[in-house]
Amino acid sequence: MHVDFSQLPAFLLACAVVVLTPGVDAFLLLRTSMRSGTRAGLMALAGIHTAAFAQVALVISGLGVVIARYPAVLTGLRWVGAAYLLYLAVTIARGLVRRSGGEVAEVATRPFRQGFLTNITNPKMLLFSLAFLPQFIGTGDPALQLGVLAAVFLGLAALWELMIVVAASRVAGSLRRPGVTTALDAVCAAVFLTMSIGLVL
Repeated sequence: MHVDFSQLPAFLLACAVVVLTPGVDAFLLLRTSMRSGTRAGLMALAGIHTAAFAQVALVISGLGVVIARYPAVLTGLRWVGAAYLLYLAVTIARGLVRRSGGEVAEVATRPFRQGFLTNITNPKMLLFSLAFLPQFIGTGDPALQLGVLAAVFLGLAALWELMIVVAASRVAGSLRRPGVTTALDAVCAAVFLTMSIGLVL
């Protein structure tokens, strides 16, 4: 059993492109950290990576291939994920319309659940892992190589997202003005709505 380290340079470059591309995670962490602080942002981050770890573990164990062979399972996950993103978009939009603080409490009290649900119901991470990680197995032991690659990818993603949480929390005080928070909420609602539609289509 061995790891093919010759694959790491190309893998790290590919990881950088994937990790730095904004997605649901980045917007959720940005909004949660700015509205509710560092602790809430870290809880959302923990939820995101708990779900990501579970999906990657499925791929490494071989169950991901089985799941991917049954379109009905992925279709169900896609609809659930789309529904949850739509729920987040509607919740934020409703808060904007009513100009109340009720929606902020939802973000502050259940950030782990939000982070977990937005990821565990998204089949893209599962399919991404199935298509992306095996390309860098090389001559290494498949299970061991996939485990190392998954750990590197999740570590890089967590590091980048931790930077988002810290940066958003630090600037939150100076940006926590009605105009800024309204704009942030509007952008996040639009992003979640767009990604909800994208999952269905």
